[in-house]
Amino acid sequence: MNTHVNDPAALIEADRAHVWHHLVQHKPFETIDPQIIVEGKGMRVWDLNGKEHLDAVSGGVWTVNVGYGRTEIADAVRDQLVKMCYFAGAKGTIPGATFAERLIGKMPGLDRVYYANSGSEANEKAFKMVRQISAKHYGGKKSKILYRDRDYHGTTIACLSAGGQKERNVQYGPFAPGFIEVPHCLEYQSTDRGEGYAERAVKAIEDVILREGADEIGALCLEPITAGGGIIVPPKGYWEGVQELCKKYDILLHIDEVVCGLGRTGTWFGYQQFGVQPDIVTMAKGVASGYAAISCCVTTNRVFDMFKDDTDKLGYFRDISTFGGCTAGPTAALVNMEIIENEKLCENSTKMGERFQNNLLELMDKHKCIGEVRGMGLFQGAELVLDRETREPMDEKRVMGVVADCLQQGVIIGASNRSMPGFNNTLLFAPALIATESDVDEITAAVDAALTRVMA
Repeated sequence: MNTHVNDPAALIEADRAHVWHHLVQHKPFETIDPQIIVEGKGMRVWDLNGKEHLDAVSGGVWTVNVGYGRTEIADAVRDQLVKMCYFAGAKGTIPGATFAERLIGKMPGLDRVYYANSGSEANEKAFKMVRQISAKHYGGKKSKILYRDRDYHGTTIACLSAGGQKERNVQYGPFAPGFIEVPHCLEYQSTDRGEGYAERAVKAIEDVILREGADEIGALCLEPITAGGGIIVPPKGYWEGVQELCKKYDILLHIDEVVCGLGRTGTWFGYQQFGVQPDIVTMAKGVASGYAAISCCVTTNRVFDMFKDDTDKLGYFRDISTFGGCTAGPTAALVNMEIIENEKLCENSTKMGERFQNNLLELMDKHKCIGEVRGMGLFQGAELVLDRETREPMDEKRVMGVVADCLQQGVIIGASNRSMPGFNNTLLFAPALIATESDVDEITAAVDAALTRVMA
């Protein structure tokens, strides 16, 4: 029972005294109140003081793809939990089987769904699969996992070991061995991104493969579009080159769709924008739009069949995700998928994404501090710089000043911060896929006003 529902002051004090918030320094809460969000509807949320905000980041971390207040999802979850709330993943459930079939129908060439709870956990499963395949089929060879600078794959020690955002890793080592970084396709401050740009980026990955030895490398793990690392869309030809490298050196291609999945870029999955065929795909966030906890590690039958060996008593995938057995996740995910289909939200993401990007490009004409606009669908970024010619990054404090100004206006936006030393300079936008023209215009108007004030 909520004993503080009619006592905002008591609720704030309960939060201040007992809640350990994510990604927040709590020292300021000694003198200011933590913000408490109490209600959401569509694209809007209201805090404890009744202030309305337009949410341009889908729940703060790019999750609520279909918007707030979807009673059809909540009702379906309630009904399922009453009928059968949970059984360990060693057994099947109706929503688990049904959603797996529907999901695979959106992912030609992939076959199997392993359920878990978060993006970090889904990536852990993938890493464990690669390591067990190494032990079972390669005598311990092909155990190394390549990851890309600026990409992010989660918060656990293994995921941080595969994390390309250096400031996120500070103070959490030592890390797991066998994770090897490859350079990003974005040459940070280079103005030379013309002919041969994609080929240079692919060759940089191949150079690492040759240095480490292809017979030691089991998988390459990449985001289809780098998310928190700056909304970086790879150049044309990059993904084709990556696919060829994986085929050439027999390396599993693991694509992390935790952010881009379920319509964010305008297709069901980000990798489908580039015509590649992964071996492993991980996802979370928008799978159920935050209405229930769920993540999936999806594989081909080729990967799955490497664990079908009843002559080896330890040869199966000996892993469990306790709450991967909760039926709320796949139930919510089924209705979430139906909403995306019925309301044509992938198409809306493409259409509104084009408008959003054009709006940001107009802001770029007005504000010289915008060095580049990047993105796809309702996943857009504006990189702030001190000088467009040199691409010298704007300092992080001023970037976060733009975010704070927008919040004061009642618009919640994001920014890369405390992730990549010296390069935390990109404003991040990922509104719900239900966004309208007026929503997109309101967000960009707030950014316009904030840039005018902060950069004055």
